[in-house]
Amino acid sequence: MKFETDILILRPGDVDLSFSPLRKDIDVETFVLGAFNPGLTKLPNGNLLIMVRVAEALKEPMFDGMIHSIRWGEDGYKLDGYSLNEVDMEDPRKFSIQSDLSAPNLALTSISWLLPVELTPDGLHIVNIHYDKIIAPHRTSEEYGIEDARISLIDGKYYMTTCTVSAERHATSLYSSDDGFNYFFEGIILDHQNKDMLLFEGKVGNKYYALTRPLGSLYFQTAKDSEYLPGPTINLASSPDLLHWKPTDDPLIRPKKGSLNIDRIGGGTQPILTDQGWLILYHAVEVSGNVGIYRTYWAILEKDDPSKIIWIEEKSPLLEANPLLTNDLTESIYLNDVVFTTGVVDAGDYYIVASGELDLACRITHIPKEKFNF
Repeated sequence: MKFETDILILRPGDVDLSFSPLRKDIDVETFVLGAFNPGLTKLPNGNLLIMVRVAEALKEPMFDGMIHSIRWGEDGYKLDGYSLNEVDMEDPRKFSIQSDLSAPNLALTSISWLLPVELTPDGLHIVNIHYDKIIAPHRTSEEYGIEDARISLIDGKYYMTTCTVSAERHATSLYSSDDGFNYFFEGIILDHQNKDMLLFEGKVGNKYYALTRPLGSLYFQTAKDSEYLPGPTINLASSPDLLHWKPTDDPLIRPKKGSLNIDRIGGGTQPILTDQGWLILYHAVEVSGNVGIYRTYWAILEKDDPSKIIWIEEKSPLLEANPLLTNDLTESIYLNDVVFTTGVVDAGDYYIVASGELDLACRITHIPKEKFNF
């Protein structure tokens, strides 16, 4: 589906790495592998904020017969080298290390940190890049980076979930802010292998709600006559305080068998309340190559009981990767067919939707509200 207003608002070349948190510790050349997957919210002054994931990578990761990853430690950022004969580098974003573990043992070719970028109210122009507000790893649970922020404005306060990556765990952390710029670390709220946590922008009854997406290295086969596929599901959880979460007994959205070979699904934007119910945009991944084809779909959940799906559009994608947007970035492209939608704001007659395009850049799309009629 194509939309009249659909642009890249931030590209890798727009990020000034002289402000990078790595500069104080690592004296090697790096580059922006991607500036993407932006959380989106409206600031008190009416402008918008995208919280951009900056993946900073080594310009030359292979030297001295080894491939290197970047890691944060208590004494600063450092490089770890691995012999080429002990790694598998099929995926350009990471490499697997030979080990005796039953699950894959990975290291990353980049480290991610978060960059707040202020936009005009329509999301189409940059007002300021707030390098003084960078959120960078500074605890062991974030040693391999902070990824994929999602921001929800609840009762006048900003709450941001992030994915924290480390040897300890691959978990979800919570930050809070009174102004949308200065964030306080509240702690880890979902443990290992639970990603794409999206806080509803408002309570239901007296509880907070969130979408979650547990992952794993093992899944059990569904029944042969089942309409569902095995694999990750989008789940629903509730909380009295945003810190302690109880999942519902049943999954919310499951991948279904059909014409597309869907490998996995996961949440995209923070759920926002509309006249029809809670609107969510989510992603589904078709099996293709090493990474897959990422597309954005949507659903409406009942206002007073979000465990009930009023409508789900799971056949016709709302957004797909748009090659016209990245035709001037061909030398930087390392993935294809990936759009990863991560934020939404109500702009009156339309929604402003923020996405990561090809794990490379930030995309802003204006989507008329009538597209969500059913």
